[in-house]
Amino acid sequence: MKEYATQMEAAKKGIITPQMRVVAEKEYMDPEKLRELVACGQVAIPANIHHTSLSPEGIGTGLRTKINVNLGVSGDCREYAEEMRKVQLAIDFGAEAIMDLSNYGKTNGFRKALLEKSPAMVGTVPVYDAIGYLEKDLASITAQDFLQVVSAHAQEGVDFMTIHAGINRRTVEAFRRAGRRMNLVSRGGSLLFAWMEMTGNENPFFEYYDELLDLLRTYDVTISLGDALRPGCIDDSSDAGQICELIELGSLTKRAWEKDVQVMVEGPGHMALDEIAANMKLEKRLCHDAPFYVLGPLVTDIAPGYDHIGVAYMKAPAAYSTFADAYLPYGGSIVYRDGGYTVLGSAHGISVLERVFDAGPSATAETSMESLTAYYEALLAESGESLDSLGETDYYAEYDIAVQQAQSLSGDGQYTHDAI
Repeated sequence: MKEYATQMEAAKKGIITPQMRVVAEKEYMDPEKLRELVACGQVAIPANIHHTSLSPEGIGTGLRTKINVNLGVSGDCREYAEEMRKVQLAIDFGAEAIMDLSNYGKTNGFRKALLEKSPAMVGTVPVYDAIGYLEKDLASITAQDFLQVVSAHAQEGVDFMTIHAGINRRTVEAFRRAGRRMNLVSRGGSLLFAWMEMTGNENPFFEYYDELLDLLRTYDVTISLGDALRPGCIDDSSDAGQICELIELGSLTKRAWEKDVQVMVEGPGHMALDEIAANMKLEKRLCHDAPFYVLGPLVTDIAPGYDHIGVAYMKAPAAYSTFADAYLPYGGSIVYRDGGYTVLGSAHGISVLERVFDAGPSATAETSMESLTAYYEALLAESGESLDSLGETDYYAEYDIAVQQAQSLSGDGQYTHDAI
């Protein structure tokens, strides 16, 4: 019989689990050192007991920056086969995590196929799935219904879940007092806010947080504390709502650790370049050095449609990040591939900056550059080109031409990634 329910409980008891040994080998870290970091919450190893195809990875202090890729079935992208092609692309370019953000129809079939196939850790946002799973209108969903969806995802093998538990009556009051240009931009946060307004009740994930943690502990699911009040434009960055929620997330982090549930904290959204370092330090301080699942930071408000370019300059400055998010759920396979390579290079650059190298402790900037160059050579090889052949070509101009061609090919003037 196992002596522990979660990776954190094992670490607190002095036990080095098989998952810890795999991660330690990948990270060139002493297993005992890794165990100590897991025990204190500075490293999370999301590893649901039912995800049998998982190749475990660690996220947090002293480890390489990991890449998460978002995908899933939606009202705009309903083709399961296309989403599974994205899954394969994500695996091929080395993403360590895949989030299934499906929010259209019955999603469990796609999720089960993903979990069977993916060696990468898999995450979900249960509140996205609630309406389709329960076949109820939002206003008629109960607190226990929301927990039922969490339980279903956990039983299927999901390794980490985004739970927007920090948006409660206190944080909503701070948000309203301060006011915003962009209002709420978090989908999960918006759904819960709407539910709170419709029913007059407290956020169920906050009110029943202990019950939620008991569910997650049973299957060793890592909680990724969602940032429902993250800024959606630069003008709203670092405002009262964002910071008030971050304080709540710090408290929720400690409560999760008390039940041996591993934690990641999400943020920070849109903000000017000179605010990034302060926000990273603030998150680490208020949330007790829990791993940071970085959404953004987006340093411009004008990048939609060019996500695979925008990720390059929005990721690299976040030198304190531990988990980078490639938010490209609505692009076709081509833009998805290119975005993946871009984030891969950015995450590698962050690891170089933090002196955490793929080649181990003896690596140098030169060997890291060789590794990064190999990524781009592989990408170019697909089109029969090489780094030497690039010359002075204006690829931004060529991209714009490709967009115009795609619009003409689509016949209706709409931008279609797959036509490029």
